[in-house]
Amino acid sequence: MRNRDPGADGLSGDEARWRAGRAALDAARGPLGETASALYPDVPRAAGTPLLCRPEWIPEAPVPLESVRLEWEPRPGPPAVADPADGLPSGYRTYAEAMAALAPPRVFEDRPSYRLLAAAPPVLRLGPARYFDGVNVGEAVAHELAAAGTDGAHALPLRDRIGDPRDLTRRAALPAITTVTLMASGSYVLHRRDPAKVAHAGGLYQVMPVGVFQPLGDEPPDMWACMVREYAEELLGTAEDYGDGFVQAEWPFHREMTAARERGRVRPYFLGLGVDPLTFALDLLTAVVIDDDAFGDLFGGLVSVNDEGEVSLAPFDGAVPHPAQPAGAAALALAWRHRRTLVPELSPRRGPRG
Repeated sequence: MRNRDPGADGLSGDEARWRAGRAALDAARGPLGETASALYPDVPRAAGTPLLCRPEWIPEAPVPLESVRLEWEPRPGPPAVADPADGLPSGYRTYAEAMAALAPPRVFEDRPSYRLLAAAPPVLRLGPARYFDGVNVGEAVAHELAAAGTDGAHALPLRDRIGDPRDLTRRAALPAITTVTLMASGSYVLHRRDPAKVAHAGGLYQVMPVGVFQPLGDEPPDMWACMVREYAEELLGTAEDYGDGFVQAEWPFHREMTAARERGRVRPYFLGLGVDPLTFALDLLTAVVIDDDAFGDLFGGLVSVNDEGEVSLAPFDGAVPHPAQPAGAAALALAWRHRRTLVPELSPRRGPRG
C-alpha cells in the first residue's frame, strides 16, 4: 500500500510533485527536446535534424521495403538498465505504474512489442518485449530532464546511467515505424499530436502514420502489416481492437493496400533509423509514395481529427513544421533529400530548398 499524506486532491505530496513534473514535460516537449539534443554535441544526426543516429543507420539511398530483412532472437538478454525507480512517488514500482494511476492517456496498455537488438540496414535484429518496457525508461528519462529544467545545469543520474542513447544493450529500445506519406502531386499527411490523448510526443508535429512496431498475435515481425494497420487507424479512424480470430491477410483494407503496392500505385521505402534525444524513442523511418488516384481510392475518408490529434495535408517542399518530433523531421528531411528517387513525378521547378 502506498504511504499517503493526502492533500485536497487526494494525492500525497510526492504524487502531486510527480504529476506536476509530468505536466511540465507535456507542456514543453519542444524546448526540452532542444535541451536534450544539446547534451549530445558529438553524436551524428539524421539529415541534419535532432534525431541521433549512427552513420551506418542511414542508407545512402532509399531501400525498397521488401529488401529490408528482419531477423529474430526469441530470448534476448536483459538490458543493462530496466524499470528504473528514479524520481517515482513512494509506493510505485515503475514509471508506467505511476503514469497509469496519476496521468493516464486515453489508451495505455502493456501490449506485446518488439525490441531492436541490432541494426545494420537493410538488416534489423528484433526480439520480444512489452510496451511498458519502453515507457519505463524513455518517459522516465524525459521526466527527469523536465524536473531539472531547460537550462541543463542539474544532475541527470538516470540519463547518465543509460549513457549513449544509441547503445541498444543499455535499455529495451522499442522501435516505432514513422512513415511520411507522400502524394505524387507534392503533398504529405501531417499530424499534430494532442498531449491529452497520447503518452509520447504530445504537442509536437509529426508525419503519419506512426505506430509502435507491434504484433497482433504470434506472427513473425512484418513492417508492412504494422504500417497498414496504422494507416487504417490514423488516417481512417479504424478502431485498434481487431477482435479474436482476426486474419490480417484476409482484411479487405489490407488486401486493397497490398494490391495497390503490387501494381506500383503505393511504393514503400525504408530511409533509416534514429533515436529521439529527449525520450530515447527509436524510430524506423519510412516513406510511402501514393499515386493521387490511389490515395483518393484508399483514403477518400481521410479524417481531420483522430484518436491522437489533428490531421491535415501539407505541401512537400522541404519545410519542416515547428515544433516537430525529431523522427518526423528526419523522415521529411530524408524524403526531401531523396525526392527525385521517391517522387520523380515532381517538377524540378518545385525546389530545391536543400
